[in-house]
Amino acid sequence: MNEIELLIELYRPMSRQGPGSHRTLERAVDLAGLDSSRRLRIADIGCGTGAASIELAGRLDAKILAVDFLSPFLDELNVRAQAAGVDGAITTLEASMEDLPFENGQFDVIWSEGAVYNMGFAAGVSAWYRFLKPGGVLVVSEITWLTAERPREIDDFWNGEYPEVDVASAKIAQLERAGYSLRGYFTLPEPDWEQEFYVPLEQQMAVLAGRYPDSVEVTQVIEAHEREIALQRTYRDFVSYGVYVATKA
Repeated sequence: MNEIELLIELYRPMSRQGPGSHRTLERAVDLAGLDSSRRLRIADIGCGTGAASIELAGRLDAKILAVDFLSPFLDELNVRAQAAGVDGAITTLEASMEDLPFENGQFDVIWSEGAVYNMGFAAGVSAWYRFLKPGGVLVVSEITWLTAERPREIDDFWNGEYPEVDVASAKIAQLERAGYSLRGYFTLPEPDWEQEFYVPLEQQMAVLAGRYPDSVEVTQVIEAHEREIALQRTYRDFVSYGVYVATKA
């Protein structure tokens, strides 16, 4: 079993594959000015098992195209959407976010939670710009420094994992250079990390360890996750996900 297969087995049972919550989604929807007064076309890029897609489908009059490169996540999304009674509003697409088969001006909203780092923030928001209608809205979350200076341990960790990590002002400048106008920005609250993500993740890690007690690969994956969780709990005042809501000019 390779690392991707292990990560799928670890994350597929979870409601979310990253930090976030119903409250955070609701706040982002409000900042974006989305309501049910008109039908929306939404692309959820890097959708995972569909927490955002399913909730957006329940809140809005929308047709949602949920995109991920991992087909097991999309299979799980379809099961959950049917159980929630919103499967008619969601279509899944297995594709890389770097090679999306979209038309120019196809969407009213592009939504992406905790996934754009796979492409890089600047590259992602620039590439996706053309898929939005004029006046369309981008909602994207990105790992973000909360202070200008940090303890060396957390600084070295995130710069090693994702060299594009930066403060919010730098991310906002990248959005503006790509042609967007910022509508709002906020950071995820602590419960979005702890109760909504880390606690269920640790439960799934224990399940995985029990399932493969002699696997070196599983041990390595779990140890890497344990280190990241410990660092975030220690240095949560210095780094979080920022949620950026911006309009296509």
